[in-house]
Amino acid sequence: MGIFTVRGKTNILLLLLLIVVIETIGIVSGFLGNSASTQFEGLIKPGFSPPSWVFPVVWTILYFLMALALYRVLLGGGMGKDRKQAVLIFGIQLFLNFIWTPIFFGFNLYGAAFLVLLLLLVFILWTTIAFSKIDKLAALLMIPYIIWVSFAGLLNYYIWILNR
Repeated sequence: MGIFTVRGKTNILLLLLLIVVIETIGIVSGFLGNSASTQFEGLIKPGFSPPSWVFPVVWTILYFLMALALYRVLLGGGMGKDRKQAVLIFGIQLFLNFIWTPIFFGFNLYGAAFLVLLLLLVFILWTTIAFSKIDKLAALLMIPYIIWVSFAGLLNYYIWILNR
């Protein structure tokens, strides 16, 4: 049970709820951004751009890891000041994550999307630091997200520059 047990407690219903909510946020964001469209295929992309099928696979995994990290923070005890702040920061980064897709894909505002992505990265790092004060494993679960969003930022920047 290790990863699903925090301080001797397990709440699979809470975990499932968080997974469903966070994955749904990702799906709705994609829908609003119409990211399934072929428009992305028509953009000039840098040589390091992965194939389109990689993105939904990676995001599904990252949303699961985010849900698991939040679960560990929520299950770790009462709602003290640190925990409340960590949950608030997590919510802000999730909102920024949510709006990036419509800005990039829906409105084709690649420069604005890049700025949102930079702000998102700041909030992901802040979330990770806040989580580390409560549960070290929760913070570690955020590392793939940091890496991917950093990569996505680089990709977003090059797409913005190449498609002016």
